[in-house]
Amino acid sequence: MKRYNKKLSYLALAIASALTTNIALAEEANESTTAQDNSGLERIEVTARKTVETLQNVPVAVTSIGAEQLEQNGISVMTEVQQFSPNTTLQSSRGTNSTLTAFIRGVGQEDPLWGYEPGVGIYVDDVYIARPQGAVLDILDVERIEVLRGPQGSLYGKNTIGGAIKYVTKKMSGDAEFDIKATFGNYARQDYKVAGAVPVVDDKLYVGFALASLSRDGYGEFLQSGLPGQDLENYNKDVFAGRVTVEFTPTDDWFFRFNYDNTQDDSNAKGGYRLLPSIVTDAPIPDSVYDSYTSLPTKNVVENEGWSLTAEYYINDYWSLKSVTAARENYSPTNIDFDNTPLQIFDVPAIYDDEQFSQEIQLNYNGDNLSFVSGLYYFDGESCGHYDAIIFQSLTAEKSGCNNSESYAVYAQGSYNLTEKLSFTLGARYTEEEKDANVNDDLRFSIEYPESNWIPGYTRGDLPVTEVLNGNKTWSRFTPKVGVEYQVDEDMMVFASYSQGFKSGTFNPRASTNEPAVNPEIVDSVELGIKSEWFNQLRVNATVFALEHKDRQYKSVVPNEDPTVLDSRLGNIGQSEAIGLELEVEYAATESLSFNFALGYIDSEFTEVLSWNGTGYDDISDIYTVANTPDTTANFGVTYDIETSVGTFVINSNYYYRDDYALVELDNRLTQDAYGLLNLGINWYSNEGDWTAALHWKNITDEEYMVGAYDFTGGQDEEGNWLPGFGGDTTLIAYYGDPTTISLTIGYQF
Repeated sequence: MKRYNKKLSYLALAIASALTTNIALAEEANESTTAQDNSGLERIEVTARKTVETLQNVPVAVTSIGAEQLEQNGISVMTEVQQFSPNTTLQSSRGTNSTLTAFIRGVGQEDPLWGYEPGVGIYVDDVYIARPQGAVLDILDVERIEVLRGPQGSLYGKNTIGGAIKYVTKKMSGDAEFDIKATFGNYARQDYKVAGAVPVVDDKLYVGFALASLSRDGYGEFLQSGLPGQDLENYNKDVFAGRVTVEFTPTDDWFFRFNYDNTQDDSNAKGGYRLLPSIVTDAPIPDSVYDSYTSLPTKNVVENEGWSLTAEYYINDYWSLKSVTAARENYSPTNIDFDNTPLQIFDVPAIYDDEQFSQEIQLNYNGDNLSFVSGLYYFDGESCGHYDAIIFQSLTAEKSGCNNSESYAVYAQGSYNLTEKLSFTLGARYTEEEKDANVNDDLRFSIEYPESNWIPGYTRGDLPVTEVLNGNKTWSRFTPKVGVEYQVDEDMMVFASYSQGFKSGTFNPRASTNEPAVNPEIVDSVELGIKSEWFNQLRVNATVFALEHKDRQYKSVVPNEDPTVLDSRLGNIGQSEAIGLELEVEYAATESLSFNFALGYIDSEFTEVLSWNGTGYDDISDIYTVANTPDTTANFGVTYDIETSVGTFVINSNYYYRDDYALVELDNRLTQDAYGLLNLGINWYSNEGDWTAALHWKNITDEEYMVGAYDFTGGQDEEGNWLPGFGGDTTLIAYYGDPTTISLTIGYQF
């Protein structure tokens, strides 16, 4: 860490110098602007510390995007939120529309296979979503989305070593409400959303609902298919989603909320774009990056449903109890054609089948000088799957099994005001987790699919399975957080913190032998930050951070009981470090004109990746790159309000920039060059407040940018020629973000 400690000291000195200047300016500002109107900057509430607080009073690096901002920017899916949060990657990056790749500050999880745990936690109304399948949520009846950066180990637990994404839905109050929206756009886009709330018993019992039908044609097509009668749309969308909410407030002291949601995504499997011509087939590289070939069915399904019950009891003005009970299940039969040719060179039809149950009980206190959140947490998750890797047009390498976990945790985090200005934060979580896993590994000298009728006429017989792994492992971990905050004045706070998080240990879901489990990954992070507001018009929040990511889980050559045997399996063989800066600025220039700016910078690298050579370890970290982590991300936006006799117009535009970054960690053979996205929106609100209309033009310059990739080549020879790899072909595949889209939304509410 010497190199990073030196860089961190430089950044800390820069922040300290800025703080000294800012404190002096703040004192002058307080003297000269005490009578100034305070309506320039919006008050933003967040629940980053599991209690409602204002954004400026929370000593956490958090970005909050409210419902109005989401609507005015035309954000229809959660992955678009990455534009507004520094050092953040949220992408639907591979073979489906709704499987999430999430990285924050260089920490995440590249492989979505069952058994591998995420590094960024996804939460819907404080309920953890354990698997990435179905985690790309469409924006439906949402109040805000919060992005918490850095380890959240004390309050949110395991698998939040990079951070957490919180999806917060709207609470109901007041009279009956009804809201309907229709969106039409290019690629035959048709989105219909209906939401409403009905007070069954005034101020006591509410029933709410939200329904959405979301569809569009593909951005491209499958040019040639090995199967007849297929839907050849590529990158299309066909989603139906619904939510029902019941809220009950029997007395001033009690509140109950029941949520049920269901999503059915029938969009086609996404076909990747071949970056290299096939040496096995004569199919040329497609002209469009959204076109592809396949020898698998294009049908793909993601079924996702869950429910939660929240109960809150306010004991008195200081104490409260809260219970959150939840369950969720996901079923995803999917087709991934890794080689993207009309031949079965490397095809993987697969099934993901997941269930989870969680129970959390909180005891919270909020007093004059002390506030804390404490709780007990239980999680039981079953994560199973089956895939058939069809290779060489004749063989099937089959894997199936489960990687299940049961965990218990107790946690507490509190802040104490030592003086009117100085406070301390102390948090800790103790987690005990048990995992059991089994893996079946078989080689079939025939072409097989996971279920009968996967393709027309296919019958899967009663095939024997060979269990190669059956394991059980228990881990326990204590994850602390320590922080100090100083409230310079009512408009400025500085803070420093240390926090630790861990990502769960696991068993290798692709094991071929009864290999042992790998231990959890650990992230240690330090932060120094400032949150400030100036002249009631300017908000400046900045954070510098450094982190060390230890015991990273990778497949490598590791020691065997027999020292003469080289054993390739999953092990804790990696370590990386990062240092960075995050800056978020909002400026209300006038009552009508405002600007926002977000900048993220990170310097990350692998410092160790070990491979056993029979007598000792070799460090091969020079061929690894921290994936999905641009050195620089930036977003600049402007919003202008125009009051007219026919209503209010809100015009907004933003430019989002991502530096170049690796798409896969090994060998850095797939790198996306730096690019920028320019977006424009025009929103209209009627004077009566019932009609709205919005025109959104996204990716105006039609940038082509990769969001995911697969590399199954054999690398390059000394002359730069690509060599065949797995399946005998030069398989280098990329998936792309959305092209230019234009949409018109019309809404009516009463």
